[in-house]
Amino acid sequence: MIGRLIDGRYQVRSRIARGGMATVYLATDLRLERQVAIKIMHGHLADDAVFKERFVQEARSAARLAHPNVVNVFDQGQDSDMAYLVMEYLPGMTLRDLLKDRERLTTEQTVDVMDAVLGGLAAAHKAGIVHRDLKPENVLLADDGRIKISDFGLARAVSANTATGQALLGTIAYLSPELLTRGTADARSDIYAAGIMMYEMLVGAQPYVGDQPMAIAFQHANDPMPTPSHANPGIPEQLDDLVLWATAKEPDERPSDARVMLERLRTAEIEIVSARPSSTMTQRTMVLPPDTFDADLDQAQTQVLEARRRTDPVKTIAPEQAAATTVYGNAVAAPGGPQPPPGPKEKLARKSSSRRKRGFWIFALVLVVAVALGGGAWYFGAGPGAMTTIPDVAGQQPDAAVATLTALGLEPTQQQQSDPVVAAGTVIGTDPAGDTQVRNGSAVTVLVSSGPAILPVPTLAGLDEASAKSAIQTARFTVADSRSQFNGDVAAGTVIEALGADGNPLGAEYGEQQPITLVVSLGGVPDVVGQTPDEAKATLAAVGLTGVDGSQDFSDTIPEGQVYEVSYSADPMVPGAEVTLNVSRGPAPVPVPDVLGQTWDKAKQALIDAGFSLDYNFGADLAPGLVRVTGTNPAPGTLVPKGSTLTVSFV
Repeated sequence: MIGRLIDGRYQVRSRIARGGMATVYLATDLRLERQVAIKIMHGHLADDAVFKERFVQEARSAARLAHPNVVNVFDQGQDSDMAYLVMEYLPGMTLRDLLKDRERLTTEQTVDVMDAVLGGLAAAHKAGIVHRDLKPENVLLADDGRIKISDFGLARAVSANTATGQALLGTIAYLSPELLTRGTADARSDIYAAGIMMYEMLVGAQPYVGDQPMAIAFQHANDPMPTPSHANPGIPEQLDDLVLWATAKEPDERPSDARVMLERLRTAEIEIVSARPSSTMTQRTMVLPPDTFDADLDQAQTQVLEARRRTDPVKTIAPEQAAATTVYGNAVAAPGGPQPPPGPKEKLARKSSSRRKRGFWIFALVLVVAVALGGGAWYFGAGPGAMTTIPDVAGQQPDAAVATLTALGLEPTQQQQSDPVVAAGTVIGTDPAGDTQVRNGSAVTVLVSSGPAILPVPTLAGLDEASAKSAIQTARFTVADSRSQFNGDVAAGTVIEALGADGNPLGAEYGEQQPITLVVSLGGVPDVVGQTPDEAKATLAAVGLTGVDGSQDFSDTIPEGQVYEVSYSADPMVPGAEVTLNVSRGPAPVPVPDVLGQTWDKAKQALIDAGFSLDYNFGADLAPGLVRVTGTNPAPGTLVPKGSTLTVSFV
C-alpha cells in the first residue's frame, strides 16, 4: 500500500496505525498539497455490507461536526475494491500512549483533557450523535497541544438506540451497564465512558479489571464504582463526586449529556483552585549589592537592573537593620554612618570586572550548550533515546518474533491472548502495534494467540429457530446457515440439534465466534400409502421430496394401482431426497381347493378358510352332514384371486 496513489489524488507515504476494521496511513493530498490521514477498510471486510455501512457512518457522523475538539473528516470514497476515509492528520500521541508513559495524570492535566473531551462530546450530543466507543485510544493529543476525539465508526443517531450485538463492538472496559445488559445506548452511555476514562487518568488504572471480558462486564453491571481518592488520596473531593455522578449504574442518575458534565467540571475546577492556600508571604527588606548601580543611572528615578548587575547574591537584612540604612541619592550605605558614593575610578574598575565575568559566563554557556548538543545527538541518534520502528510480526511463530524484536534492541515478552481468528500458537501482533516508533530498549509485548476463548454453549435443542439464533449471538458465537431434515418425533420449525464447525454435535463448551449450524425439523415425511403414484408424487413434491416408481407387487390390503409401500433413500431424510413408491397389483392368486366328494359342511369350511366367497343353493330339507359336493366353478386347482366367489354344486 505504501507509495500507492488512491483515487488519483492521495499518495500513501507510511502506515500510522492498524485497527480491527481499517488501517490508517499518512498520505499527501496532491490536489491541495497537504498531509492527511487516510483510513482504508481491511480488504476482507470490503464485501461485508454491515462493516461498509459502519465505515460510511463514521464519515457522515464526523462530517456533521465542526468543533475544535473533533477530528475533521475531509473526504470519503471508493477506489476499486477499497473503501477509504480521509481525515485531518494530527502528529502526536493518543491519551493511551500518555497513560502508558506517565501511569497517571495530575489533577490539572486530567481537568484539561476532560474539558476538551467533553467539549467535543457536547458538540456531538447537540448534533444528535452518540460516539459509543469513547476510550483513551480515541483521544488524540497533538504536538501543538490540541486535544481531539476521533473514530466515530460506532457512532449512531440518538434515536437509533438499539444496539443488539453491535454495541459490544466497543471496548468492554468502557461500556455502560445498559449497553451490557439491555444493548441500548444514548448520550448518557458516552458520559459513563467519560467517567471511567477520568478515573483511569486520576488513578492510573481502570476501576474494573478481570481475566475475561465477561468478568469485567459483570463488574460494570453489578459492582459499586470506587472513588478515585481511595486509590490516590490527593484527588479533590469535587472530582470524586464528578466521577461517581458520571458512572452511576442507572442512566437517569447521570448527567443528561456532555454539556451538563462539562459545566460541572468547570465549576469543580474553580472550587478546587479557590480552596488552595495563598502563597503570598511578607517579604523582608533586601539590600542590593554595590555593583548594581552605574554612573549614568545615578540621576534616574526608575532604574532597570541588567542581568550583569545581578551576579552577587541578594543580601537580606533584618527590619532593625533596615531602619538604620542611609540613602545617598539612589545609593544605599551599610549601617554605621554615612559613606560617600564611589568615584569614577572605582566605577570604571567595576565595569571592567563585570565585562570579564560576563565573558567567562558566555564561554561557559557555549561550552555547556556544545556538550549538551553532542550528548543529545548521541542519545537520540544511537543511545537509549534513539527511535526504532517495531516490525509487523503478525502471523509468525512466537520464537521467531521474539528473535526479530531482540535483534532490533527491544525487550520483547510474550503474552497469551484469545483470538477467534488467529490460530493458537501464532503471533497476533504486538503492543505497541507494528510500524510504531519507540525508543531503543523499550519493552514490547508479543501477543500470542491461545485460540478462541472457550465459552459455555446454551441449550438449543427444543427451541424454535429464531430463538436459537438469538441465543447463539448472545453467547458470542456465529450463526451459520441452518440445515433442515424430516423428523416425525419433532414438530416442524423446532431445533433438533446444533452442530459445530466439524459437523459433529456440540458439547458443553465451544470456541468464541465459531460457527454453529442448527438442524431444524420439517416434521415427518408425508404418508402416501393408499394414494395413486401420481397423487403420491405430488404430495412429496410439495415438501421438497422426489417420488420415484418402484416395484409392483401383490397386496392383500391395498387395492390394485395404489401405493402399498415406500422406501427412503437417506436417513435422516432431507429436502431433495428420493422416496421409492411400490404399487399394489391387488391380492395374490391362490388355487381353488379340491373339495369334491366331501360332505357339505367340511367342504364349505375349507373353501371359506382358503379365502373364497361361496355361491350355492342348499335346500332347507337337506342335511349338511350327508350332502356331498359334486363340483366347483372355477374347478379345483385353478388360480384365482383370493376373495373370489366360487359356485358350489352338490347332491
